[in-house]
Amino acid sequence: MNRSNGSPSDRSKTPGGHTAPAASDFLQLNTAEAPRGGMADWLARQVRRAVADGLLPVGSRLPATRVLAAELGVSRGVITEAYRRLTEDGHVAGRGRGGTVVVAAPLASPAVPPGGARRDVPSGSSPLFRAPPGTDVFDALRAAPARIDLSPGLPDLAAFPRAAWLRAERSVLAGLVPSDFGYGDPRGTPVLRRAVARWLARNRGIAADPDEVLVVAGTAQALGLLATVLQATGISRVAVEDPCSLGLRQHLRVSGLQAPPVPVDADGIRVDALRATGAPAVLLTPAHQFPTGVVLDGVRRRELAEWTRDGGLIIEDDYDAEHRYDRPPVPALRSTLPDRVAYAGSVSKLLAPALRVGWLLAPRALHAAVVDAKRFADLGNAALPQLVLAHLMESGDLERHLRLLRRRHRARRDAMIEAIGAHLPGAVVHGAAAGLHLMVTFARGADDHADTELAAAALERGVKVQPLSWHAQRPQRPGLVLGYAASTPTDISEGVALIGSLLR
Repeated sequence: MNRSNGSPSDRSKTPGGHTAPAASDFLQLNTAEAPRGGMADWLARQVRRAVADGLLPVGSRLPATRVLAAELGVSRGVITEAYRRLTEDGHVAGRGRGGTVVVAAPLASPAVPPGGARRDVPSGSSPLFRAPPGTDVFDALRAAPARIDLSPGLPDLAAFPRAAWLRAERSVLAGLVPSDFGYGDPRGTPVLRRAVARWLARNRGIAADPDEVLVVAGTAQALGLLATVLQATGISRVAVEDPCSLGLRQHLRVSGLQAPPVPVDADGIRVDALRATGAPAVLLTPAHQFPTGVVLDGVRRRELAEWTRDGGLIIEDDYDAEHRYDRPPVPALRSTLPDRVAYAGSVSKLLAPALRVGWLLAPRALHAAVVDAKRFADLGNAALPQLVLAHLMESGDLERHLRLLRRRHRARRDAMIEAIGAHLPGAVVHGAAAGLHLMVTFARGADDHADTELAAAALERGVKVQPLSWHAQRPQRPGLVLGYAASTPTDISEGVALIGSLLR
């Protein structure tokens, strides 16, 4: 018996010596449809097709090799070989006693012509990368299955301090009185506003009274509230850095604001170009520009201060300033320009985006209007998570967690830099001194949007990345934005190696 190629001799025999086709309820498999000498390949192809068509969604468990071999009347080696091929191409993974499980599926079903021969899916065929990104592109990307996720913007979620959170939660609940479960202050609970003010003073150099702090549902809501208030004052344009987070631009535009691009160089945003736009407000990420990682230098800070004296307003998104490794801390713009900077921060990069807790410090002239916008948006954030977070901040648990994250993130950043050096020769790395991601750029080619094709090809092979062109409004060198904080060094190395193989 040949156990390696799944030939017809592996099938059960009738008393007369003839091969008898067998069938299984699993995917309605019928060995009569298999070509001679290619049983394992045929079986792997049927499973791939079922995964692509949604008959086997991610998480589905395949039959045990012994069971399926018996049902199909073939040797167990045939099933093992088919499962091995599916594992190598990233569709399934062994889970020990949990069996063999579907772990990834293509976003677009591969075309299967009559006769069952599979055509290769062309790079860039995914709907995610076929056209300019739509408003739901990040939802779709998060939902896309992948073995390795190198998307930017996530901390090490596996490190969430569950024990500390539970201790804080029990402590908070034990001290609440019935009135604490009623409607609260739409600005946020006083205890969290005090804790945030102290956190910003210690970690970001911002002197703020707790009454200036508005608790919001992350930076996304902060931008929405500011957009409402700015439009009420007649402002319809908020300039943005270029490149700049696609998500931030989308929030501005969905809120009805135009977002003219302003180029960024090695020193940060070009203030001369900002003046040329005529926009009365600008959205900045000065401590660690997204996605380039550039730090706004002292000269540009002084130029911005001069720009604000002419009436300009800065929206400062301080999204990951606490995550730094090889450079000293950079003060927030709000610390020196409190009356001209609307400052937004959150715990999405410190703890988890799932908490949806952030803060906004508006300039004095806008504060009351922003509080009104928050009040009529949702009457305020849920109080219980605010109280637990305040406990973590005041007890020192959040700072201990941040120290842990810095060690882990540094090791993963180093693993990514090493992998890029080994597998992406010629790629230029940007923004390595801080943050949760790296930007890599390649030599400029005829097609500056070739990075979308590369990202599509990587996703089809189980590795999730974001193309740099998504985050740019003007032509840029092709590149990728690669998150490292949420992946293990092994996955990082494997993912970058796959990208390198695609480039070759």
